[in-house]
Amino acid sequence: MTDRFLSRRDLFRLGLVAGSASLAAACGWDGGPLLEPSLKRVSRVNDWVGEKLLLSDGRLAPQYPKSARTPENAFPAYAQMSPLPTPDDPDTWSLDVGGLVRKPMELTLPMLQALPRVTYTVKHHCVEGWTAIATWTGVPVSAVLALVEPQPEARYIRFDTFDAEYYNGWDLKSAMHPQTILAYAWNDRPLAANHGAPLRLYSPVKLGYKLTKYLSAMTLTAERPGGFWEDQGYPWLGGV
Repeated sequence: MTDRFLSRRDLFRLGLVAGSASLAAACGWDGGPLLEPSLKRVSRVNDWVGEKLLLSDGRLAPQYPKSARTPENAFPAYAQMSPLPTPDDPDTWSLDVGGLVRKPMELTLPMLQALPRVTYTVKHHCVEGWTAIATWTGVPVSAVLALVEPQPEARYIRFDTFDAEYYNGWDLKSAMHPQTILAYAWNDRPLAANHGAPLRLYSPVKLGYKLTKYLSAMTLTAERPGGFWEDQGYPWLGGV
């Protein structure tokens, strides 16, 4: 994820949905002082089309047999920090869920593991052009949101991490998708540090840079958050 240029395949896929404005943003070009405001407005329209028209609870990513999994040493890992980030105190780590909710909570890993779980074997899509298949297990984000009870004005979620300054913003509809989970296991084992332990966001209908690792907080907001890569020009919705 260190290369800011998209593969030709990803440029084509994004172009089918978003047109030239999104491609410009994806490549980190803002169009200069004359075009930048217009490109940003068009990018917002493209995100709205992706969220409201193309994203659907009934549109599920295909699942694969475990025999199709990519060899583990061939599944790339990425983090901002080196060595890999770890919580200050792994034994007391918890996920802070707050913002525009009626019941803010601090959820420990055992609490999350006690909630309804989803396991699927799906294909991971990176914006750099590679794909890999793995099995993920976690709690649906929708189950966590049901606990905290979002307020009516909540429209987005900001996901923060303990990996330097990495963060992401998601629309609430994407977060509520049935395949969007907070994953705590990978390939039938507890999540390891290289894949975002102790908890990461996962969805097979999003590109990899949207799947925030090393989670520390979920904050529901009325205003759209940015994101580490999105603030540098990557498409905000990041759908596959």
